[in-house]
Amino acid sequence: MMNSLLKRQIRKYLPEHLKDSEELQEFLNAVDRSYVNLEDQVFMQKRATELSSNELSEANQKLQEEAESLRNLIKKLKSVIHTLNVHELEEDRTLENSNSLRLIDFIDAQTQEIIRINEQKDILVESLERQNQELNDYAHMVSHDLVSPLSNIETLTHLLEDDYGDLIDLKGLKKLNLISDNVHRIATLVGAIRDYSSIKKVSKENSDLDLHQLVDDTINEMNLCKSIQVNITDRLPSLKGERHSFKHLFVNLIQNAIKFNDKDNKKIEIGCNEHDEFWKFHIRDNGQGIDEPYLKKVFIAFFKLQNDPTSAGMGLSIVKKVIDLYQGEVWAESEVNEGATFHFTIRK
Repeated sequence: MMNSLLKRQIRKYLPEHLKDSEELQEFLNAVDRSYVNLEDQVFMQKRATELSSNELSEANQKLQEEAESLRNLIKKLKSVIHTLNVHELEEDRTLENSNSLRLIDFIDAQTQEIIRINEQKDILVESLERQNQELNDYAHMVSHDLVSPLSNIETLTHLLEDDYGDLIDLKGLKKLNLISDNVHRIATLVGAIRDYSSIKKVSKENSDLDLHQLVDDTINEMNLCKSIQVNITDRLPSLKGERHSFKHLFVNLIQNAIKFNDKDNKKIEIGCNEHDEFWKFHIRDNGQGIDEPYLKKVFIAFFKLQNDPTSAGMGLSIVKKVIDLYQGEVWAESEVNEGATFHFTIRK
């Protein structure tokens, strides 16, 4: 167990006369209480978030397949009607002949099929929304519960260093620093999962949102260094949306463009084009780029292009969740060493 390992390591680097100290035992008991169920809770939280992300992707794929089925049915209906118009109506035939009757039966059968597919789709969507909400609530609850023990471990580690620093050798101090580093890693993961689970589309929270102002304010709040240039090349639109979600979207895309950029002068371009039914955005950088096999994987929860202990691997999955909630699509285009461009659409 994590707590047993921690206690063993602490005892290993303490002088003999402190190993049986009542004050030290009280400290170790406090550490032990902080670690209770911590590992299981982190695992279950990651699992809940993965399920939420995977179910959304799978359901979206099923809905796309059903939509394609509906489109095919409509094409069949149009084809039959066109045939009737050409071969019967233009020849002044009545609609009471056998061909017309067969057409009516066919249309009736296809109509019933469309109704059946729509009913299945409604059931799927309702079930998905309920399960996804339950998973999000669970992840949010567990992430909240983990904040306190993580804070306790961090505090107790610093207290141990402050109170017994003169008695602990260099190796022992390095172990304490290692404990602190691992607490920070868990805290980063918990924070990312909390952000992911907090992305919700609640109608009453949707209001008129000036995206241009939001992105401009977000860039200023990030306090980027002078070697990073972020330019908004087009006037971003105003739309109905929830500020918290869209801020997460742009922060994660900008941070991703910065993180995977090895250039001395990092350049990021944010633009938008209007289409009939949606807005199409892009965020382009001059960074390292992404290998083609990973262009889709980067949106999977906890997936990392690099083994970075400071990253939870949740940034782009948060981006995808926001865009899915607003009925849009997101994809990436890239060439290695030539930068990457992330495109996404938001329905009007």
